[in-house]
Amino acid sequence: MTINATEQVEGKATFKVGNAFFRTTSQVARDLGVLAAATHQAKTNRLRVLDVMAGCGVRSLRYWLEAQADWVWTNEGNPDISPTLQHNLARAIATGHGQLTHLDANRVFFDCYNRSDYYDLVDVDCFGSAAPYLSTSLWAIALGGLLYLTSTDGRTATGHLPNGSLQVYSAYARSHPAAHEQGLRLLIGSVQQQAASRGFGVEPVFSLFLGQSYRVMLRLVATPALTAQNYGFLGYCHHCGNYQTIDWRKLGRAICLHDQKPLTLSGPMWLGSLHHPRQLQQYVELAAIWGWPDRISLLNLMKAEAAMPPYFYQLGEVGRRGKLDIPKRSQLIQTLQDMGYRASATHITAQAIKTDADIRTCILAARQC
Repeated sequence: MTINATEQVEGKATFKVGNAFFRTTSQVARDLGVLAAATHQAKTNRLRVLDVMAGCGVRSLRYWLEAQADWVWTNEGNPDISPTLQHNLARAIATGHGQLTHLDANRVFFDCYNRSDYYDLVDVDCFGSAAPYLSTSLWAIALGGLLYLTSTDGRTATGHLPNGSLQVYSAYARSHPAAHEQGLRLLIGSVQQQAASRGFGVEPVFSLFLGQSYRVMLRLVATPALTAQNYGFLGYCHHCGNYQTIDWRKLGRAICLHDQKPLTLSGPMWLGSLHHPRQLQQYVELAAIWGWPDRISLLNLMKAEAAMPPYFYQLGEVGRRGKLDIPKRSQLIQTLQDMGYRASATHITAQAIKTDADIRTCILAARQC
């Protein structure tokens, strides 16, 4: 909603964009971030936020106004945006609820660590690869606090630059139909590994794919969370179209269980749940109070897919392999459930389903739709 030529409104925030980068379509990620922050504040009775790549400052402003943050450190590495940020954050700073700096993000993280100045939510909305901040961002988070991390490096995450994925994620990413979910899992797995190297762990709160960016909300916990079951490899059979997970001990026998063909492997990556259902339910309840029906629909969809396998089947792939018309998603899900399988939609794409059935069963179900 535009107020005039220079000001906009989002949530409770009125702000100018100025010469800062701002994407209106990313509001869904900002809304979910505010829900997470407000829920944390209500549970712990405190909320200190570090928004380390602030852009025009709308996230900082919303954390303060809507999530009732006690303190917001707004940092933006580009000092040319300072007049816009000073305008937008003037009241928060004047009332003693925040500060504005223009520093390199990693310098901010190290400064926090050196001063034992830990934050309840660290928002790292970076452009491109998140690799420079996967480890250092953890230095600024309080135990039990949240890390909200972004990556927009889609080509690397989806297997189009597999050598690049080794540099970014210490993993080999290959291209396949569910590669956008792979992007979220590589990001989570990398942070998991970095946390484990310091004797900590992270729990996914939610994971969000927005078409051009990958956003994950993670909670820092006291014990490492990596296991052979939740951190491993995803195998895809280009011959039959099926997926399976492969743990480290079975890498030498990575063949398709359906046709004995070699699998295309990606990983290692996070294979556990992308979302925390109980936490999402709390966000649903808060979104209902705030009157955000679109966010309720999204959160309920994320809850439904949380316990599903770490991949999805595209409807077009089911139709192509079965030589039939593309099935209607809702009908295919219902048919699979009637057959005794788990099945749900996925927030990642409207043209796919998540299920524990194999693709041959999906084709049989599609013929019944």
